[in-house]
Amino acid sequence: MKLKNFLTGIVLFLTVKLSVFAAIPPAEELLPADTLLVITVPDYQAMHTALQQFPLWLLWNDAAMKPFHDDFMTKWNAKFSASQQQNFGMKLDQFLPMLQGQLTFAVTQNDWQGSDSGSPAILFLMDAKDKSNLLATNLAALKQAWRDSGKTVRTETFQDIKFSVVTFSTNTTATFPAGPPQNVPTDPSQNTLYIGQYKSLLIVGTSVKAVESVAAHLNGGANPALKDNAQFHADQLAHFYNSPLCYGWFNSKTFFAAFSQAQSASSGAMPFAWSSVMEAAGLDDMNSLSFNYRQGRDGTQMEFFANVPASSRKGIFKMLAPEPKDANPPPFVPADAVKFSRWRVDGQQSWAEFEKTLTAISPAALTYLNSLIGMANANAQTQGDPNFDLKKDLIGNLGDDWISYDKAPAGNTLQDINNAPWLFLIGANNADKAALAIKALGGMMSSGTPPQTRDFLGRKIYTISFPSRAPAGAKGAAPAAHSLYCSSSGGYVALSMDASTIENYLRSDDGKTKPLSQVPGLMDAAQHVGGMGNGLFGYQNQRELMRMLFTALKNDPSAGSALFSPLGAAPFATAGNNFQSMVNFALLPDYDRVSKYFTFTVYGGDTTSEGIDLKFFDPRAPGVN
Repeated sequence: MKLKNFLTGIVLFLTVKLSVFAAIPPAEELLPADTLLVITVPDYQAMHTALQQFPLWLLWNDAAMKPFHDDFMTKWNAKFSASQQQNFGMKLDQFLPMLQGQLTFAVTQNDWQGSDSGSPAILFLMDAKDKSNLLATNLAALKQAWRDSGKTVRTETFQDIKFSVVTFSTNTTATFPAGPPQNVPTDPSQNTLYIGQYKSLLIVGTSVKAVESVAAHLNGGANPALKDNAQFHADQLAHFYNSPLCYGWFNSKTFFAAFSQAQSASSGAMPFAWSSVMEAAGLDDMNSLSFNYRQGRDGTQMEFFANVPASSRKGIFKMLAPEPKDANPPPFVPADAVKFSRWRVDGQQSWAEFEKTLTAISPAALTYLNSLIGMANANAQTQGDPNFDLKKDLIGNLGDDWISYDKAPAGNTLQDINNAPWLFLIGANNADKAALAIKALGGMMSSGTPPQTRDFLGRKIYTISFPSRAPAGAKGAAPAAHSLYCSSSGGYVALSMDASTIENYLRSDDGKTKPLSQVPGLMDAAQHVGGMGNGLFGYQNQRELMRMLFTALKNDPSAGSALFSPLGAAPFATAGNNFQSMVNFALLPDYDRVSKYFTFTVYGGDTTSEGIDLKFFDPRAPGVN
């Protein structure tokens, strides 16, 4: 009998213990069914472990980066630690040890239907796992800090879970550059936070309905959860398998339906309704948008999927969807190209869909477009081509192949990078006629000088001169002339702003150019994005691109502030505390000391009956552990 009682006691003890440390359900079982957006890290510790082997993380912590790293972190802590203490009552890094399990951010519909009667709600979930006691301690300290600062903190209970409720000043909305988004009304409750703890789970929300739904799911409630959403479930099976490190899902169907109502109600003097734009563009037909992030021994991969069934696909999705055709780099694309993309889309079909979309938005807009085409025809005809017809000669000649590639610039400044030589190729049924059409069209936009023609290796190069302009970022510099060069060869119309680039293309058939397809590792990396036969493939030489950027920033650290100018405005800057003031590019190391962390990126696109898939893959650089 004593043994039986002892065993019973052990069972009860373990039951209590396991109930305390029971696994918190995943995000899809906790979030309400009306979730519009979710971004979740299912296991923060797994993500943290993976990121410690991520090349950019290794770069950031490399000894060569220490002067730049330490200088930035010192300024960051000096500028933002005080504001964290003031706004939140404690420093955010005090919560870092509690990041153990899932980390989830979500936006719920919260009865928002596009009118002024409601607003979406925000939810934040964090599982501290075995750090639940630390979580409770920090929450208690946070509440006390708020009370000490004069804020009123009250307690409410939802589904047997206690929540601390604190209201913040509505002045926080002033941090947005242009105020809150239009037609997403400002609700005083949006400035109220509900903060609760269930076992090891932190629950933070801006709406009673949102946090109460999570609390109900934690207590076995039968109310619908995100996992019960049929579209989410389908996307989860297709794209969130094998435990990605991070994934996100956007309920675009519901969001755009509500957003269309809001914009229709506020169109006012607009010549067309935004609801008509979204419907014609095909946004209303997108059921969802999702992404996932994975990391393995061979590299990192990210995937985006727009669920737009072929049966209802129209607008931008029909115009941009690649056809399942060869997208390999052609032999004339050089191995030293720093960027390359090839996109197989039928230009004539896309133009027809564009006209259809424009008509659905505003028939007057299509009439105006046709009048501009008529003016172009009349201008070309008066210039000596009586049979010129832009739609017939250019649009009617468009093929299904669009290729571009960039070469490294000759100089080492940011201005040189911005003006790096590029080549754009348009597949055409009659490339010679299409090139002549572009020449005629360019003559309308030129500086007044008629396009010039010259012969080169048996081909014609048309030079279209544009009005002079001052170089970007070069204060006081004299305006410089710039021209567009156009030619045709091999079934393509070639365009470039650099004469030598277009000449190199025209002579590329001499067999002396090493092709991009021979770059080591390219073919293997392409398999991670579905190969090169699905109609869209791209490549970026990150090692050379970063070499250019490092060199330019070190040579002229002040010029680098232009890269971060958007971060110098609210809400990222207050009282002069802008982001670029914390970055000293002069402290960057010589690039060769850190170049090992960079290799190249490939991406590929695929169109299925269910939607459009886009994948990115970064192969792991050799020797980076």
